[in-house]
Order: sequence, then C-alpha cells, then structure tokens
Amino acid sequence: MNRTLKYAIIAAAVLGTAAAGYYAYSMKEAASPEKRYRFQAVEKGDLTQAVSANGTLNPVVLVNVGTQVSGTVRKLYVDFNAQVKAGQPLLEIDQSLLAAQARQSEASLKSSEAALDLAVANEQRMKSLLAQEYVSQQDYDVSRQVLRSARAAVAQARAQRDKDGVNLGNTVIRSPVSGVVVDRQVDIGQTVAASFQTPTLFKIAQDLTEMQIYTTFAEADIGSIRVDQPVRFNVDAFPNRNFRGKVKQIRLNPTTQQNVVTYNVVVAVDNPEQILLPGMTAYVSIAVAHRKEALMVPNAALRFRPADVAKPAENGESKAGAPEARTGTSPPRSAKKDGKGKKDTSSGTVHVLDQASLKPVAVQLGISDGRSTEIVGGELKAGDRIVVGEALPQVDNKAGSPVRMRLF
Repeated sequence: MNRTLKYAIIAAAVLGTAAAGYYAYSMKEAASPEKRYRFQAVEKGDLTQAVSANGTLNPVVLVNVGTQVSGTVRKLYVDFNAQVKAGQPLLEIDQSLLAAQARQSEASLKSSEAALDLAVANEQRMKSLLAQEYVSQQDYDVSRQVLRSARAAVAQARAQRDKDGVNLGNTVIRSPVSGVVVDRQVDIGQTVAASFQTPTLFKIAQDLTEMQIYTTFAEADIGSIRVDQPVRFNVDAFPNRNFRGKVKQIRLNPTTQQNVVTYNVVVAVDNPEQILLPGMTAYVSIAVAHRKEALMVPNAALRFRPADVAKPAENGESKAGAPEARTGTSPPRSAKKDGKGKKDTSSGTVHVLDQASLKPVAVQLGISDGRSTEIVGGELKAGDRIVVGEALPQVDNKAGSPVRMRLF
C-alpha cells in the first residue's frame, strides 16, 4: 500500500468519525426538551371568569299602535323617527261612511224622542179618562206599556249614536304615549281592516335613553348569574367601545331547543347619548368570579400531552391516563360541595422541565377566563417552567424553508 492511499484512508476515517459525532450531537440537541417544546413560566395575577351570550337591544316600553275601525288611510301626520306627544294625531282614516252612520244614528234618536213625547201625552190622557171612567183599566195599562217601550227606544237610539260617535272619533289615530316613532307600517291610500287581532300601524318607543337587552344563557351558566350583577357588552356599530349595564331580571320560563335548556335574562342599559338603537346585536359578558394574585397557567399547558412521557396515576384521571383539563368559561366544579361540605375541584396535569426531562405534575383547577386557569392545589409554584406546546420548526435563513429533523 503506497503512502498516498494510506493517507486517504486515514482522512476518510477521521472525517467519518467527525460526521458521526456531529450527527449524534445534533440528534441529542434536537431530542432535548429545550429544543422540542415551548415553555412558559407560571405567573400570578388577577383572573376573572365570565359567561357570555348574544342578545338584542330593545326599548323598555315599545307600544304597538293599531286601529279600532276599518277604512282607507287619508292623512299621515308623522313619519319614522318623529318625536310625538301623548294624544298627538298620527294618521287619519277616511270618515265618509262612519260620518254617515253617525248622522243616521242622530236622526234615529230624534225620531225615538218624538215617539216618547207622544207616548207621554197618551199616558196622561188615558190616566185622566180612567179617573172619569171613560176608559178601562186595560186601556190605561196599554198606554203605560207603550210609554215604557218609547223610553227604552230612546235609550237604545242614544247608545247607538254614542257608539257611532266614538267610531267616528277613532278615525283619527292618536299616540297613547310620548316617545319616538321607530316603525311605520302604513301609507296614504292603504286600506286597514280592524279585526279580532288589531293590525299594527306604528311602533312607538316611549324613552330611548333607557333600554334593555334580551339575551339567553345556558343552564350551566344561569346558576352564577344574579340580579343587579354588572354587565359589560359591545355592539358591532362601536366595536372599540365597551358599554355597561346590570342584570334586571332572570325569567323563570325555560326554553328547550335540541335538548339545550336556556333561560331569558334581561339586562338594563342606560343610553343617555341615544347611540344604542333598537335591534342592535349586543355581545354580553357577565363576570361571575374574580381572583386576585391567583396562580395561573395557560390553558394550552393543560391540553398538552406528550406521547413519550409517562402519566401520573392520580385520582380523577381520564380513561387515557391523564386527568381532564377544564378550559371553558363555565363556572368550575370547585364551586360545588358534597354532602360533607368539601369542595369538589376538577383536576388537570401540566408538564414542567425537571433538569433534562419533562415531569408531569397533577394540579387542582379553579376558575378560568378561557385563556388561563387558576391553580388551587398541587405542587406547582410561581416561576416553574411548564410546556405549552410543541416547538415551531426551525427555519433556514438562507433557503427560507423549515429544517426537518428526523428523530429516532
């Protein structure tokens, strides 16, 4: 073997050994928890749990104005958004037919009164003749009966006249309250018909400076809501502005749809600027629990489950071996108590960095705001580094593509 070949073999061996060492070092670095996972320190802070729902803004008093008579709309006195006073005319229905009926009733009344005058005179005459025994008692009784019938006819004619007079007056529709017209459903020339179910002509909101939100909450959340609780909400018209209100009423009538039970909740809202309009969608949030200086972890840490880390055998574990992590915004089960007065808290598991490996730690969970959850029990403490997810793939700055590493 010549010297050149010998040096080539030695160089190849050295390069192979270096490459193997570098590859082994790279695999070790890639397999370390610091490289594989993302970590976050456990912190303390204020935590608020809230329940949320959508609702609709409505005036506190919304009056539907209808009609008691039928006819064609002849005049309109108000339009949308008009400010009206109680008793102010809103529209007028054609009076021709009802005016004729009123005149006919007045004529009938006068005819009945004339018949009454004749019956009175006949009764007096028959009474005088009976005293002189020129007529029989029966003739006198007949005259008295005719008098009573004439009086009844007058009363009936007068009532009919009054009825027709009221109907004639009802051709002018007047506002029952002071407020603003939020809806008009008729136009000039339109025929309206009064029936058992009175048609709606106008909708008048009595006062838009005070409004209320009609919303519904699921039965899982309704137990945490109380009357006079503060409420925060916003609307699409002002997405960057928060509005406030308070719970006015929790209605006891449940609604069940697709096996989901909900309850109606009414929220009182002050609207001094009158920028909140009827019909707007309100996104309501009610704070039901608050903790100061709570030990809290991200919900992502409670959901994280590494495939190659043994799981603790603690009470409350799921069938897969890890306790369920509650990450919703509903009130925690820790608010419940058993018959012995002990709190029933839910459990979860987080993974902390212990030297060069991950260590699962069982914890007891408190309230949650949807992003973070309170820790009320367990060995976790502030400052511990916990896993919140897999590490993002490394990116080659030159090629601009992720560097994929195969782990054995």
